[in-house]
Amino acid sequence: MDATNRPLRIPPEMGVYAEKEKVFELIQKMMERLLLDRPEDPIQYLIDHLKNNNDEVPRIFLLGPLASGKRTLATMLCKQLNCIHLTMENLLSDETSALVAEAYLYKKKGQEIPSELWTKLIQEHLSKVDCIKQGWVIEAFPQTREQALMLQMAGIVPEHVVILDAPDNVLLERNPGKRIDPTNGERYHTAFDWPSDPVIQQRLVVPEGTSEEQTGKRLLDYHRNLSGIINSYSKIFKKINVDQPYVDAFAQVLTFVQSRHRNAAPHTPRILLFGPPGSGKSLQAALMTQKYGIVNICSGQVLKEAVAGKTKLGELIKPYIENKQQVPDHIVVKLLAEHLSKLDSSTRGWVLHGFPQDLEQARKLNDLRFVPNRVFFLDIPDETVFERLSLRMTDPVTGDRYHSMYKPAPSMKVQLRLNQNPKHAEENLKMRLDMYHANVQDLESFYEGVIHVNADQDPHTVFEYIESFTIKPLPKPVLQ
Repeated sequence: MDATNRPLRIPPEMGVYAEKEKVFELIQKMMERLLLDRPEDPIQYLIDHLKNNNDEVPRIFLLGPLASGKRTLATMLCKQLNCIHLTMENLLSDETSALVAEAYLYKKKGQEIPSELWTKLIQEHLSKVDCIKQGWVIEAFPQTREQALMLQMAGIVPEHVVILDAPDNVLLERNPGKRIDPTNGERYHTAFDWPSDPVIQQRLVVPEGTSEEQTGKRLLDYHRNLSGIINSYSKIFKKINVDQPYVDAFAQVLTFVQSRHRNAAPHTPRILLFGPPGSGKSLQAALMTQKYGIVNICSGQVLKEAVAGKTKLGELIKPYIENKQQVPDHIVVKLLAEHLSKLDSSTRGWVLHGFPQDLEQARKLNDLRFVPNRVFFLDIPDETVFERLSLRMTDPVTGDRYHSMYKPAPSMKVQLRLNQNPKHAEENLKMRLDMYHANVQDLESFYEGVIHVNADQDPHTVFEYIESFTIKPLPKPVLQ
């Protein structure tokens, strides 16, 4: 960047680097932890924080009423995300901890463990290396607003709070079916999770608190405290209905905890639209431009404008277009680079379609540091392509487009003078489709995090889907 030239123009690669390396989010996370933990040596603390490289690890509270499936879903989450599962029971499992010994003194006296002590126990576990490196899921805590505030004051702030929800009558039916294995503390259910081993079946016992009266009291306490907990985590919680198969409930929970929250980082859309002919790339790009002011760059239109403007590159391109030959890639890339480097493209963002069409073109675009942050593939069946394009005609007098099925000509006179674009002839469409299918897999592999869109539906429905993935942060990658 040359500071002597006005106006100052920030090179596009600076924004690409900042977004790729998540510079803004990294600084924001560092400042958050610094203010929460208030270390004596801030510089060394930040160095250690960077070494841990754990900003993306899960930090989840999984809450819900009794019999809502907290243990089952928390166990599945930890297995999927490879993180540590903390429960009220295993918080008291460390016999060497002075805090655990203090907690057992309360239990021996038949007293409740104070919230302050629970907070210290959680803080002690979260300071261990496995929780720092892998992340954690805390099950069934906090249970009151007071406990939530204590955790916040101790610097324990989750990324996501999942609140399981089901009608009380469903929970009242589920709770009596609980069983517990006294030898290892494993939990089972007579209807949903019954062990196949007869030996385990015989030693299962009914846990405390499963009577109808006890269940009703616990549900009443839960509902009394729920609003306070929600107010404490109003920006990061989501209710999940668990009155459905647990596999479906787990899918919703997993989707939520892998989402990213909005932040104040500047976001400049850089969008690539791929799809077979007739998939609606031009229409979707136009809709994005109309609503958000993003620069619409169509490779075919850019070539025509260069020829019409009689630029130096236009003069090179003109013979190829006149002879209906493909313009060499290095010329197209150079022309696109001019448009992508302009100030409006760098500041407002861009949506590019029609290029690249194969892996080699994608690499050339990438080498110039024009890296998209959203890549959409508009998927439609080949039959739909033929239906959309082979029946499309143009009126040479008015320039209006008609379609034999969806928008027929208003009169026979107009119908007789309609012309078909040679590109839309069936043999040409088949050739273009074959070319697209030959390259689509390579392009999918080249770009990370591609998003497939069903384009065989109403255009505005397609636009809403593209829009949602454009303005929201992309989810975290699914861990295998």
